[in-house]
Amino acid sequence: MKIIINHSSMQPIYEQITDQIKAMIIDGTLKEEEMLPSVRTLAKELKISALTVKKAYDFLEEEGFVVTVHGKGSFIAKNNQELLMEERKREIETELEEVIRKARISGLSEEEIRELFELIMEE
Repeated sequence: MKIIINHSSMQPIYEQITDQIKAMIIDGTLKEEEMLPSVRTLAKELKISALTVKKAYDFLEEEGFVVTVHGKGSFIAKNNQELLMEERKREIETELEEVIRKARISGLSEEEIRELFELIMEE
């Protein structure tokens, strides 16, 4: 599993891990019931604390992306299409908010932003 940690990012490392694993689940790189590397193995590979990896795995489990079986490991949860779609919507919403923020900073009015959006939607 290829996870890249950006140590100069303002985003916490555990969030970088969870975001990348979620992306791999959503795009199908990680399949249902596939086993994730152990906490220690991934921590060693990434040269980070095992507690950080554990926090990421726990967060993924809370969100329903991962199932942990005591003594066996962590596995990709069976796909819940609603959960995956909700995650995609959240990502798109975040990106749209960023674009709108940039448009406002650039001096575009609400009407100009709407017109641009409608123009793009027509394509």
